[in-house]
Formats: sequence, structure tokens, C-alpha cells
Amino acid sequence: MGADANWLGAFLEAQAAERNAARNTLLAYGRDLSDFTAWLTRRKGALATATREDVEDYLVACEADGLSKPTRARRLSAIRQLYRFAHEEGWRADNPAIRIGGPGRDRRLPKTLSLAEVEALLSAARGLGRTGAERSRNACLTELLYATGLRVSELVGLPVAAVRGDPRMILVKGKGGKERMVPLSTPARTALTDWLAVRDAADAEAERERREKPSRFLFPARGKEGHLTRQGFHALLKDISVAAGVSPARVTPHVLRHAFATHLLAGGADLRAIQTLLGHADVGTTEIYTHVLEERLRDLVLEKHPLAKGAEALPPRGRG
Repeated sequence: MGADANWLGAFLEAQAAERNAARNTLLAYGRDLSDFTAWLTRRKGALATATREDVEDYLVACEADGLSKPTRARRLSAIRQLYRFAHEEGWRADNPAIRIGGPGRDRRLPKTLSLAEVEALLSAARGLGRTGAERSRNACLTELLYATGLRVSELVGLPVAAVRGDPRMILVKGKGGKERMVPLSTPARTALTDWLAVRDAADAEAERERREKPSRFLFPARGKEGHLTRQGFHALLKDISVAAGVSPARVTPHVLRHAFATHLLAGGADLRAIQTLLGHADVGTTEIYTHVLEERLRDLVLEKHPLAKGAEALPPRGRG
């Protein structure tokens, strides 16, 4: 194993052990840094000797290859993190990437749905499924997602123990193992109670007939993960959107999470409270929803205010 590979291995191990980085984060670090080290190798360079100019040349090469701004920004961030670790370990006296400005990111407002569209989705979910059990599960999944704003991985991986006893709030384990409490709405609690009754009856029957242990997940499945997968729920939500008459291209689990946050903000919820409910580490991430609301308010003024429709829309004025 070469020196570069040793650096990468030690860095990834430290991220996993000390920072409790998620598996997907580690995979992204590994891909990005492997690409950078391969580029250095082709130029007869190495991590230990790379200069600021090398890092800048690499980013230029990434742009020439057609990589997007977010991808280039992510790669620069990974390189900075690696060299920060190398500096802390005493492998390098400097961090050649520390003063390099990133490519920036185009601000994209999160896509969301209107309240009427969400209500149509919730109604469609209650009627979609070949059996009563499927319909109950689909209603519970959709109600929980919109009521809590959970990430899709948090939703499908919910342990059944977290929702026993008709709770008003549930404990959710999010990114990096961080836990947070999320309140449940009355419709979500009703859907949850109905689904638990169906699910527990199925578990009891399976245990009697095949001596299987009950699943520890709220939404069990036969796959290796033991619960409904992210991909499975994503596909299910597309079917629900078709039944609801909402374009499937506009509906994803993450869009419903955005709708949860946007509708709360429009209803007067505090930004810090929304940050806590979404599990955002930084309120700056949550602030993007204020831009969504500002854009909607601007559109409302342009569509409804008489001054925006031209002079012909103005009511006649008296002469005093």
C-alpha cells in the first residue's frame, strides 16, 4: 500500500471513529479523495508534496471535465479536511487548500407543494393498496412524513419501540447519531394507531405459523435491511402522486419534508423551532425556507395586487 493510500485509510478511519461520520459521507470522501490522488499520481505528484497550485489546477481540471459547482465545492471541502487531518497528525506543516476559494453554489430554492396538493396526496395514500394492510401502511407512511418532516432514511428505519403507547412525541435518531424529539399531529397519531394494530396482528400470525420473531421496525420488509427501503418508498410515493392527480415528477420524500417546513413557516412557526424539528445542525440551512416564503409572497402580490395588473385593473378614483 502506498503512502497516499495510507493517508486516505487513516483519514477515513478517523472520520468514522472520532466524528461518527455516516457511511454515505465516508463513501463520498473516499470517492472524491481517490480521484484527487489519482490525478496527482498522473502528474507524478503525491499528497505529501502537493502545493496550493496543484489543488487549484485539479479544480480547473474538474471544471473542464464538466463537473458541477456543487461537486467541485464538495471535492475541495474533502481535500481541505484531509489536509487538516494531515496537519494535526504532523504529516504536513501546512494545509495547501485552506486559502482556496470554492466555486460557489447556485442557490436553488427547495421545491415544495401547496397545502391542497399535500391533502390530495394524503387522501390518495389512504386508498392506495391491494389490501387493507397496504392501505393502512401507506396512509401511516405519508401522514408521518408530512407531520414530522423526517428524512426518508429516518422514516423507513423507525423502530417500532419508538412509537408504542400512542405518543405525542417520538424520539428520532438522525444524522451522526444525533437524537431529537418530534411531535405528532392528531391525524398522524390516528394513522399510526391503525397501522400498529394491523402490523402487530400480522406479526403475531407469522410468529404462530412460522415461528418468526416480530420485526423491530415500524415498516418491516423482507429485504436484507429488514424494513421498507428508501427506493421502495420513493416508488410508492410516485404511485400515490399519480392517484392524487399530482405530477410524480414533483413529488419525492424530500419534497414533502420541504412542504412540512414551508407550511410551518407560513403558519408563523419560529425558525429555530423548525431547525430543531428538521434536525439541522445550522440554522443557516433552515433559512432557505424563508426565501421560499418570500418568493411565494412576491408571486402573490404580482398576481393579486391591482397595481401589478396595469392601470386598467385599477378602480376609478374620485375627484375629491
